Amino acid sequence: MPRNKSYNESVVLEKAMHLFWRNGYSNTSLQMLEKEMGINKFSIYASFGNKEQMFLQSIGCYRRRLNDLILKLKESNSGIQGIKTYFYDFIQFAQEGDFGKGCLITNTANEMGQEANEEIKIALTKFMQEMRGLFLQSLLLDPTKSKETVESQADYLLIAMFGLSSATKMFNKQQLHHYIDNIFNSL
Repeated sequence: MPRNKSYNESVVLEKAMHLFWRNGYSNTSLQMLEKEMGINKFSIYASFGNKEQMFLQSIGCYRRRLNDLILKLKESNSGIQGIKTYFYDFIQFAQEGDFGKGCLITNTANEMGQEANEEIKIALTKFMQEMRGLFLQSLLLDPTKSKETVESQADYLLIAMFGLSSATKMFNKQQLHHYIDNIFNSL
């Protein structure tokens, strides 16, 4: 007869996500996960599978936390201004709590090498493609821009977002706002 779980999976997954977000995938050990989540490795394996599967579920948890910002951008009809607002909103999101955490996706992409787990690479790529698509959607609201310009600017904004994500870990809000202003002044 299976034992009843004495923990809430969504609560412990949120704890795991924060641990991965703070320390990175490679620097997060199973022992650290046990301590942070307050459950043993057998419960981790039973509920989430191995470390890779737990990380993939953490990416989903992160995506859900970021969903309000993404939805706001998706529903925006203000073109480039909607993207700029997303950048400003992201600063707030990335710096909540005691320290700037950056972006879980960007942090992971920066630490992963060629030997990275294929499922993790696919999850990161999917997330980035989604963000690029949202930037494209907003940029296409400007009828004066050619398709080539929109494609180029979407790539530029995606890479700028990567830079902003990393910068939130080190720089103050004024510096980050200057960075965002300069990004959008160049479009």
